[in-house]
Amino acid sequence: MDVINSKQIEELSKIDTATIANAVEPFNFRSNTEGFMGMDVSCMFPDLGVMVGQAVTVTLDTTTHGRKHDRNVRYELFEAIEIAPNPVVIVMKNIGSRESHSCHFGDGLATICSRLGAVGVVTDGGVRDIDTVYEMNFHYFAPGVVPAHGNFGFHEVGVPVEISGVTIEPGDIIHGDVNGVVMIPPNRVDDVISESHRVLKKESDLREWVSTEEFSIENLRKRIG
Repeated sequence: MDVINSKQIEELSKIDTATIANAVEPFNFRSNTEGFMGMDVSCMFPDLGVMVGQAVTVTLDTTTHGRKHDRNVRYELFEAIEIAPNPVVIVMKNIGSRESHSCHFGDGLATICSRLGAVGVVTDGGVRDIDTVYEMNFHYFAPGVVPAHGNFGFHEVGVPVEISGVTIEPGDIIHGDVNGVVMIPPNRVDDVISESHRVLKKESDLREWVSTEEFSIENLRKRIG
């Protein structure tokens, strides 16, 4: 697993997710229609700012009545978080049949997982204990809120998962804020940081230019094509 360092984490934390998404495009390591999550995964706590971390993945089911769960898998998850490079983002994939009623995370798990090095969760299921988890500065990216944990059980830890059309491998970099969630391959972090700075400068220059007397549609066409 490629490991990113504290300086890279610090740099990524200063950049908004929309800029990161723009900065990925020139490198052509994936289609510009891939690698970002859609409106089905929302930032629950926008004012917490940017979330950055390396992915620890897990599948789970909370909605199948009577299904037996191996309680030891929870400790596999805790151990995976503890040994992973910090900070960690837990990426949780629903495998139950009633996704709209699934509930994957609450304040109990947030308390334990944050102690082990996690800073947030990205999931295609529900979350709960909103007020308490917000006070912990723990990020939630999810479709919505569900009040009950149901028949809760983890299944597999450290496997590739697909959330909102994005395949996440353990160790991938997860970057999220009020704009949504983007995945960055860990071996492209420096490239994306450098390009992000260029994107921000280019956009700032354009906004400034648009407010000048030089602005016209004809000149805009010449400037950006």
